[in-house]
Amino acid sequence: MKKLGKKVLCVMLLVTIVATGLFAQGTTETAGGPKGEKPYEIAVIIKATDSDFWQYLLVGALNYEFEHPDLVNVTTYGPPSESDIDQQVAILENVISTNPDAIVIASTSSDASVPALEQAYDKGIKIITVDNKVNTPKVNSFLATDNTLGGSLGAEKMVEYLKANNISTAGKKIAVVSAMAGVQVLTDRDNGFISRIKQLIPGIELIPTRYVDNDIIKALSTTEDLITTYGSDLIGIFADNNHSADGVSRAVAEQSLSNKIIVTAYDSDPEEVAAIKSGAIKAIMVQDPYGMGYKGVDSAVQAIEGATLPEYVDTGVVIVEKSNVNDPAAQGILDPFTMKKY
Repeated sequence: MKKLGKKVLCVMLLVTIVATGLFAQGTTETAGGPKGEKPYEIAVIIKATDSDFWQYLLVGALNYEFEHPDLVNVTTYGPPSESDIDQQVAILENVISTNPDAIVIASTSSDASVPALEQAYDKGIKIITVDNKVNTPKVNSFLATDNTLGGSLGAEKMVEYLKANNISTAGKKIAVVSAMAGVQVLTDRDNGFISRIKQLIPGIELIPTRYVDNDIIKALSTTEDLITTYGSDLIGIFADNNHSADGVSRAVAEQSLSNKIIVTAYDSDPEEVAAIKSGAIKAIMVQDPYGMGYKGVDSAVQAIEGATLPEYVDTGVVIVEKSNVNDPAAQGILDPFTMKKY
């Protein structure tokens, strides 16, 4: 557990940082810009510490440091939940004050982090954004899944399973359960799903999207409400991240509706994988958070050393369902903890 105390900042420490203006590791604000000397100081800021998905990203980032100890020193940060947008911005602002050589960030908001990121960029700090695009050109590269495509694949898989289960679509309804409103990456997934499902089932009725504040229990209760309200007319649910999917799958499984309500979803965590195996979720669109972390740090190094990076790098999406969930090729992407080296 190399440098574990420095790597993972507990919630109490993060609150102290926000409340007092102290910086990570007790440092004070450094004059000037980043030092630009090896090992390069790279800060990795995730959306939330309460999600396996973001821990997978940290495995990639910290594996890169493990493999290149003389090249980079990686320090990781994150608020407790994806709903803690203001806290993530406060963490970002404090990280900037320490003048790292680069910041790799999965920004929860496409807008709230922009002023701080532009300030960092103007100071000479290299900025690599991952997962969610921010609305400023002042970044060195953006690494992410094509989320519109991923959403459309979720729709295609839903239709495939509706047909396989002989579920009629005439006069029926499909719902989208979204983790949060106003997050571009989720909006892209939802829009990709909605657009494609309308193409594939022209007469289908889309229930207005339900938002659950990235809370598993809210996703569970929301799904229970959908089932109660729409009954047998509800034939499909698309959940756009792992927490929304966990809640949806619990509700569907508890009411033994796995073959009557077809669920497709995004991301992976142990509960989602278990739901795939049980049939409560039919297919998950799995991103590569490990790659976002590993490649994000590598991109930061390249930017520090003067390389011109591509504006956008597609990190890919893999469809996992019961037929391939146990395949050796799927294990690394489903559980990047198995690749942990530090």
